[in-house]
Amino acid sequence: MMRSTSALRRGVQLAQLARPISTTASAAFAQPAETSTPAAGKAPAIKEFKIYRWNPDTPSEKPKLESFKIDLNQTGPMMLDALIKIKNEVDPTLTFRRSCREGICGSCAMNIDGVNTLACLCRIDKDTSKTTKVYPLPHMFVVKDLVPDLTLFYKQYKSIQPYLQNDNVPEKEYYQSQEDRKKLDGMYECILCACCSTSCPSYWWNQDQYLGPAVLMQAYRWIADSRDAYGAERKEQLENSMSVFRCHTIMNCSRTCPKGLSPGAAIAALKLEMATGRKA
Repeated sequence: MMRSTSALRRGVQLAQLARPISTTASAAFAQPAETSTPAAGKAPAIKEFKIYRWNPDTPSEKPKLESFKIDLNQTGPMMLDALIKIKNEVDPTLTFRRSCREGICGSCAMNIDGVNTLACLCRIDKDTSKTTKVYPLPHMFVVKDLVPDLTLFYKQYKSIQPYLQNDNVPEKEYYQSQEDRKKLDGMYECILCACCSTSCPSYWWNQDQYLGPAVLMQAYRWIADSRDAYGAERKEQLENSMSVFRCHTIMNCSRTCPKGLSPGAAIAALKLEMATGRKA
């Protein structure tokens, strides 16, 4: 059945009101935003950042701290905002990892003013008289600038088999009580940023053998999981002097965790369970 004249007329009117689709090249691509300027009457807040630089393409040049000065009025409140501003507007060769900007992925882990943390969660110190120093995570091989080599860290994580193991697969789902679920709180939230492991002296001295706080906490996360049936095998794998019992309870790991977790407490619970057979 053909549409009525009034319906056709209404369709033409709507088409005339619709936003036209531009096919010009200038409209097809995003345009760079204009450089932000300080608010009228607001004095510039110039702060100095000294950032660790090392380029593997020029191995003869020693690592150094390079100074950058930016106006805090023209950047966001977090350290990652400052690093992105420096890379975008001052030196595009500055290299660092970043992804989510929400403290979830763990990519932007680095050492800021002597503390291992996430740049996206670390607020810039507004005191312009103080210089902020930024280094890669300590005691790790450096790929470039602020990027550490985490190959060994992820290899150690893989070694604990971080996944549910149970030969008796239920027809629908694994049942877990609320009490058993609560036992995983404070461990499952780990984002593997490596801040805790790279702040641990035991890991500095023996990282070729010692698993470190992050990996040990994840190992206990699966041992404590009521749905996992391989707890005995997991503990047997850790039964040596260089795994759990290399931890000296220095607690740097719990102090530096940007997510507020306590790997030290998890390792202590794991030690107790392995030594006595009792649940912590």
